[in-house]
Order: sequence, then structure tokens, then C-alpha cells
Amino acid sequence: LPAPDTLVCGIMSLTVHLSYLLALLVAGLAQGIKGSLRGQEPGPQPLELKEVFTLFQIRYNRSYSHPAEHARRLDIFARNLAKAQQLQEEDLGTAEFGVTPFSDLTEDEFGQLYGHQRVAGEAPSVSQKVGSEEWGQSVPPTCDWRKKAGIISSIRNQQNCNCCWAMAAAGNIEALWAIKYHQSLEVSVQELLDCDRCGNGCKGGFVWDAFITVLNNSIARYLATQGPITVTINMKLLQQYQKGVIKATPTTCDPQLVDHSVLLVGFGKSKSVEGRQAEAISSRSHPHPRYSIPYWILKNSWGANWGEEGYFRLHRGSNTCGITKYPFTARVDKPVKKHQVSCPP
Repeated sequence: LPAPDTLVCGIMSLTVHLSYLLALLVAGLAQGIKGSLRGQEPGPQPLELKEVFTLFQIRYNRSYSHPAEHARRLDIFARNLAKAQQLQEEDLGTAEFGVTPFSDLTEDEFGQLYGHQRVAGEAPSVSQKVGSEEWGQSVPPTCDWRKKAGIISSIRNQQNCNCCWAMAAAGNIEALWAIKYHQSLEVSVQELLDCDRCGNGCKGGFVWDAFITVLNNSIARYLATQGPITVTINMKLLQQYQKGVIKATPTTCDPQLVDHSVLLVGFGKSKSVEGRQAEAISSRSHPHPRYSIPYWILKNSWGANWGEEGYFRLHRGSNTCGITKYPFTARVDKPVKKHQVSCPP
């Protein structure tokens, strides 16, 4: 029998190989699918699509109960590839969209499994004052709390439990506790799910039921000087997201329809890149302009194999997907004069 290390290396190599094959095949397939599905009902699919779908099943360990369900999921997969291609064309940042663990789910199924349910209750009516005299100070150019050991807890995986709100709140409290008291703390997500006033367990809830302290609108300043913040966003684009900075418009990602809670852990600017939009405009006559894109860094709850090792980035400065709509944070100290901390750049 091969040694355990050999088996692990072999499995990792197979995973990388499957991901590479998927990327290659999808690159040449999505555009054709987009055209063929426009206005058509589900029907026979090309051989190449079936091969890509088989690789997807192997990569993400998918199986279906009967042939009819397999055919249905194949059709959903094809439509999601076409949607990913459309998102790729519409995105104004550097985000890449394509095959993800959610590529065989409809948009409704994805929302039911991984977003907020419409539970009873409204957002709390609270003041947006934090009580700090320091908001006039400058904001550092970059901030990334992941770089400071012991601050950001490991990536959780909500799986089929609708508890993004509880995990985001728990991560918020854990990070602020570590910053304030220099010791780790693990907040029980299960206790938040069992809380009488916190929604309905795995069927949905809201961050403000886990803690009720709101920030003012200087999110970057608070993030850099006090610690991570819980935010609630529109998760529509995340189903097809792979990596990069998402820069959406209100049309492609409505900032009013927020349905997924995550932890805001930093911000920064991408290295100078050739933007897709700028490239299209300038390619006719002169070299492509290069520019950097400001972004927020967010910690998700869909496992470390999703996105950028469990994280993703949204464009900063345009309220992409409603990131500034409901910023909340816990308090782990008494309301006295604040002790300022420094976020690693």
C-alpha cells in the first residue's frame, strides 16, 4: 500500500488537475452555451458540456438519485456557466466567475441554502453614533487583519445551515476580543442558533439579533483602528465567484436587497492591472492603461475551498452589493475612552 503522505499528495494533485481541466474546458464552452440557451427550453446538451459536468461531479463529489434529476442538474449547470460568462463580461473589477461548488443549484436554491431567510422582524432602530472624536484622522492606504496572528479565526463552513449571520457575528466578537485582550476566544455559533430572540436557528436570522451596536458610516476608519466589522450584502454574484475584485453596478447587484452576512476584515488596493473596461476602450489606438482597484476583504462561511481560500473581495467606494447598508460590530469592553489599535497594512 502507498504511504499516507503519497496518498495525500496524489489526492491534492488530482484535485488541482481536475480544477485545471475544468477551467480549460469551461473557457471555450461558456460562450457557446450562452448563445444556445438564449430563449430555449432545456434539451439535449453537447458532448463537451457533459464532459465538463462529469468533471464537476468528480471535483465536488456530486451524485444524483435518478437520470431525470441528473438531466435537470446538467441543464442548471449549463445555465450557470452562461450566467458566469455574462457576469465576467459585466464586472468592472478583476473578479473571475466560473465553475464553483454551487454550479448545479438554481438561484433560488442557492439563496435558500446559503442566504438569509425572510424571518419575522425588522432591522433595529438604533443610533448611528459611535461616540469617537477621532473620525477626522486619515485612513491608512491598506488594512488586513489576517496578517496579525491570532486575530481572525479559522474559516467556518455553514454547509446546509442558514447561519451566516451567526458565524459572521461570532467572527466579529472573536477578532475584537483578541485585539482588546490579546487572547483567543471561541464564540459558540450553536448558542447563537439556540438563542430565543435570534431568528430561527438554521432557518435564518439577522446579525443585529446577535449583537446590537452599530457603527457610523466611516467604516474604513473604524475597521483600521478598532477591528473587524460584520456586514450584510447581496450575495447574488457569489454563486459563480472564483477570485478577484467584484465591482458591480446597482443593476447587476442591487445594494438594497442584502441577504448574506459576512465579516469585513480589511481593505486595500490591487496592484496595477489592465482593467477589462479600460482595455476595451483603449485597445484601438494606444497601450492599455494600468490602474489599481480599491477593495474590501471579506471572510465568508462556505469553507476554505470557496473563493480566495474562504475570502472574497468587493470594490471599495461604490457600495458594491450593499456592503455599507448594515455595518454592525460587537463591543467587548466598557464604553470608556477608546484605545486605538493598528491594523497591519
